[in-house]
Amino acid sequence: MRTFLATCAIGAAAMAAPAAAQTVYVNQGSDWTPSLRQQFYTQDQGARIMPISWMRALQLPDGSAFLHDALARYGYLPMAGRSEADLPAGFTTNGSGADMAVGMTCSACHTRQIEVSGTAYRIDGGPGIVDFQSFLKDLDDAVLAVLANEAAFDGFADKVLGSGAGASERKALKAAVEVWSNRFHTLIDRSLPDPAWGPARLDAVSMIFNRLAGLDLGAEEDDFLIPENIAVADAPTRYPFLWNAARQDFTQWPGFAANGNDLLGLSRNLGEVYGVFAEFHPQPQSGLLFNRDYIARNSANWEGLKELEQWIWDIGAPEWPWELDHDLAAQGEAVFNRPSAEGGCVACHGKKKGQFRSIFHTTFETPIVDAGTDTRECGVLTRTVKTGVLEGASIPLTGTTLGAEAKAFDVLAVSVIGAIVQHSLGAFGEDSIKTAQAAEATPGNADDREALSQFEDLRKAFPTGDNDGRLKAAAGPGCKYEARVLDGIWAAAPYLHNGSVPTLTDLLKPAAERPASFTPGPSYDIEAVGMAAEQTEFSHVIETTGCDQLDSGNSRCGHEYGTSLPEADKKALLEYLKSI
Repeated sequence: MRTFLATCAIGAAAMAAPAAAQTVYVNQGSDWTPSLRQQFYTQDQGARIMPISWMRALQLPDGSAFLHDALARYGYLPMAGRSEADLPAGFTTNGSGADMAVGMTCSACHTRQIEVSGTAYRIDGGPGIVDFQSFLKDLDDAVLAVLANEAAFDGFADKVLGSGAGASERKALKAAVEVWSNRFHTLIDRSLPDPAWGPARLDAVSMIFNRLAGLDLGAEEDDFLIPENIAVADAPTRYPFLWNAARQDFTQWPGFAANGNDLLGLSRNLGEVYGVFAEFHPQPQSGLLFNRDYIARNSANWEGLKELEQWIWDIGAPEWPWELDHDLAAQGEAVFNRPSAEGGCVACHGKKKGQFRSIFHTTFETPIVDAGTDTRECGVLTRTVKTGVLEGASIPLTGTTLGAEAKAFDVLAVSVIGAIVQHSLGAFGEDSIKTAQAAEATPGNADDREALSQFEDLRKAFPTGDNDGRLKAAAGPGCKYEARVLDGIWAAAPYLHNGSVPTLTDLLKPAAERPASFTPGPSYDIEAVGMAAEQTEFSHVIETTGCDQLDSGNSRCGHEYGTSLPEADKKALLEYLKSI
């Protein structure tokens, strides 16, 4: 029998947890060490929200410092022993002096803490139970308040510059804050939906598109803004877990991004950084290979992204930290392995070897399945935007040249692949790029094909030009999403891609019997396997819709597998899902 408690962290006082609680770090395998955990929490990846001195000077409406609780009020998690005590796990800094900025790393959204009987359990790589929308809105409001009147700005400037700063310094600071606020407020005012995403959910794809197309591609004299490219981000999804993220054939809920090696991982992660405050402004240039410079004004931390991707391979699925009935779990495994028509799960969620993507790793097959679930996420992929500075942009080996308007997806692909290929020139050399280009015209030449193979994976990462059926399917009836291997699924509530079902017990009920509303939060229900009905951390209520509103973004419809099983089989299946 597994031990009752997993590995315990010594002296990890949790500011956001109950006062008497000590944080228990759930066992996630011998490869996931305390040292890696600390690096995972703080590794910079190039995101720059704002100067750290600004955020430390901001206030909430009640006069308290914006960082007074290290953002615990939004669900972000404390990090024991950190010198920057006002920053939680997943927030980091880069730059130096006045240029030092605060940014986010992937652990901000992919670290989970649940609570049972007054004890907090930390799960690295788990879906964050964080209220990102409230963080964004409050940050916007705090900066607007600084600019609302002269007295507010003077108090802010005293904290940032010191009370002895001269008029010219204060004027320059105000101009910089006004530019920042104009850009950020434009994003927030046009993006954030009502009803809100709520804790544990966000519309990540829309926000990536909005950040890139709305804030990065306009003319410099317009602060790089193209406001009309920003759409309401009303297709919320739950945060995915990371412990098999690098091992899947495809990633992103609609399964549009190929995956399974370091290069594909870099493309996935760079797109994420563009969405969480990277500074990126591609510039026109003349040149044989690139007619845009994707690197000169790009804050991505290439080495940091590489490190983070390597660490993701080491994060194991969390071990259930409470008692298990192993005989019942064995019965549940038999239920799991039945055909889908008999209530089983193995056809979609079983471990099958995926496509060959690397000599160093193997992947899991990732079926992309229409399970009758909410369709709004697929509609996001069909958005078109003005391309701004990228009009006419083309990059080697993609076959893509952008017009005045293009699919937001293609704009992201050009921005990601262009930056990676340009960055890689230092490793591969310009001659290799030229040889690879030549291989397009001479596919039978073995030498040329060897050069081309170095870059083919980049094209697999993003199906530019809508030449891939996975994107075309988004425009058709229904909507297909990835079916993941379920190791650690007990730690990933709420369920379905859009986080519309609070527990696995509820997911095994017909859609009409699932909760019409629930409050998300860290309080955990061991029996129901998911979020407890009573929550105290947050008050936000997620209102779900039925099958009559399948495109609401909040529909609890679909995935009616196992819903007709006898109660004894459901109980056994749940016990098995706890055990993997």
